[in-house]
Amino acid sequence: MKYYDRRSGQYVEEKESGQKALDFLYKNPFGRLVLKLAINPAISKVYGVFNNSSFSAKKIDKFITDNGIDMRDFEKRKFTSFNDFFTRKLSDGAREICMEKESFISPCDSKLLAYKITEDLMVDIKGSTYNLAELVGNKIDTSSFNGGWCLIFRLCVDDYHRYIYLDDGRLDKTLEIQGKLHTVRSISKDYRIYKENSRTVSLLHTENFGEIIQIEVGAMFIGKVTNNNKENFKKGDEKGFFEFGGSTIAVLVQDKKIELHQDIIDNSRNDIESKVRCGEVIGRKIC
Repeated sequence: MKYYDRRSGQYVEEKESGQKALDFLYKNPFGRLVLKLAINPAISKVYGVFNNSSFSAKKIDKFITDNGIDMRDFEKRKFTSFNDFFTRKLSDGAREICMEKESFISPCDSKLLAYKITEDLMVDIKGSTYNLAELVGNKIDTSSFNGGWCLIFRLCVDDYHRYIYLDDGRLDKTLEIQGKLHTVRSISKDYRIYKENSRTVSLLHTENFGEIIQIEVGAMFIGKVTNNNKENFKKGDEKGFFEFGGSTIAVLVQDKKIELHQDIIDNSRNDIESKVRCGEVIGRKIC
């Protein structure tokens, strides 16, 4: 799978990280037994406790090497656990956040796909397929977003896992949706995935881009999402962070609020993601 690197202007082949492990989990009978155990809430809780322990710090160096993570952008300190490392902060000046009020920015380091919102739009996020109503847990009316944009920001393991607010504004509503098991889609002719991801939904009233819905998606039982839930926020303020296992943000924007950059639109039409950085301009306000 290739993506477009906006900084270099080149198309890059993405390393299929973890594909062998996924094939084992979904295509091998013993692997499916391991998967069944792994998604057990009790097992996931133990795994989370381990990742927050000092013992887990021993796997940090190998994780950095295996995933080619460039640590020069990040704070230089000793990490007390794997999750402490995974939620690491940037060093000062490592990301330039465009503060022009007309600029629509990326909330995170990620790879981006943009979809025009229609009544029958279906999006695939972390192996689960949703329409917009399902994505927000059927708790928010999304009809006013028809004709707008659904932006899917997919974070990889080597990305910075903290994210920011896109604009000045206020938090109108927040929802926590728990993951659950159900039949979603075929992964092959013989096996199916049974899951719905846990997610946090925020209805944001922004100063320059109207109503925005932002959804942070975790894994089924692991992948904790931590949000600051500020009642009032400023553009560039930290909104929250993912622990290991959570790594997608969906942003819904109403029609005639932003004009996305054309390279993102063109690549998305061809199902090619665009690599973006936290604070980078990806569109402009429609005046």
